[in-house]
Amino acid sequence: MISVVVLGIVFVLIAVRQVGKFKLDIWQIMFGGAVAVLLTRQISILDAIGSINIDVILFLFGMFVVGQALEESGYLSHLAYLFFRKAKAIDSLILFILFGAGILSAFLMNDTLAIIGTPVVLLLAEKHNVSPKILLLTLAFAITTGSVMSPIGNPQNLLIAIHGNVGNSFVTFFKFLAIPTLINLLIAFFILKIFFRDHFHDEQLNHSSEPLKDVRLTKLSKVSLAILFLLIIIKIILVYLGKEEQLKLTFIALLSAAPIILLSKRRIELVKKIDWHTLIFFAAMFVLMQSVWNTGFFQLYIKNSHLNITSVILILIVSVLLSQLISNVPLVALYLPLLIHYGVSQTGMIALAAGSTIAGNLFILGAASNIIIIQNAEKKRDETITFWEFARIGIPFTILNVAVYFLFLKYF
Repeated sequence: MISVVVLGIVFVLIAVRQVGKFKLDIWQIMFGGAVAVLLTRQISILDAIGSINIDVILFLFGMFVVGQALEESGYLSHLAYLFFRKAKAIDSLILFILFGAGILSAFLMNDTLAIIGTPVVLLLAEKHNVSPKILLLTLAFAITTGSVMSPIGNPQNLLIAIHGNVGNSFVTFFKFLAIPTLINLLIAFFILKIFFRDHFHDEQLNHSSEPLKDVRLTKLSKVSLAILFLLIIIKIILVYLGKEEQLKLTFIALLSAAPIILLSKRRIELVKKIDWHTLIFFAAMFVLMQSVWNTGFFQLYIKNSHLNITSVILILIVSVLLSQLISNVPLVALYLPLLIHYGVSQTGMIALAAGSTIAGNLFILGAASNIIIIQNAEKKRDETITFWEFARIGIPFTILNVAVYFLFLKYF
């Protein structure tokens, strides 16, 4: 039970981010939690090492390298100009981010969009004198919500698509989730406008093209992007053919980063500049979550509850709430075998995908992409979103998310 207590303390510290005069970073809090369960022998060193998902760490490393190269070369700013130049007001800028990042996250995976998108929205905020918090929250809600509608939008969806008896996964996910997801992206716009109404104005936004900073690095970045998009297309085809394990996301990220690591003269500088703190956060999170998992606390609670854990509404609610405590991928790993055992319908599996994903809209810890965005923003521009700033918008937004997905899954 010590592990559960430590998890609770970590959750509280991430909420307050302050102990006396000391301001704590999210990665420091999670790292402290991992150290605590190791020192109290709630998990052995060997089990702790084994719990770290190397595929996730390598995937993030590869995408961080690509993202850093795009930013350092100036090509990312150039792409941002091409995409956002038609957004002439804050309203249209927010809508461009919501639907642009949202739809892309369904295919490029939400963590990828978090890595690439954070410096873009920070640049937009600076150029157009817009609050960075609005755009960071917009990005966070966009990529979490948008990734719901695809089996490769996030790791938990892929897990459900592979092991959840979801036939023809791309067609099934889009059939059940595309329309409600687009509706939820539109709801996000109105929610943001309500909470940040003082920041919305009718002044015209004037976009200007950013010069390329490093021509050679730009060329390598273009090659990396081409490889990334090509491999993603191949991945989509393989998933559709039921051979998703033939091309892991880790390989996609590392192969995409290869031209930069192998051919750029700035490789050491770029690798030094990537967000190592976020990699430490995830390694520590895997250790802490494995320690909590080993207690059997949440598994026992679900198993001994007298609730109908296979109903669509309960799957949605349980997925959203427990994902805050044990993260969405471990939650799916826990819940999926139970649902399979009780013979839950395909609709129930889709509800699990929706609930475990939109959990990221409730609190910061609900999605890995939220952590990536906040850590990146703090590292690059000393901008952040506090737990409470996120939650005051995330709570009503997630309630609406659940209502929309429930209505569509239940009645359409």
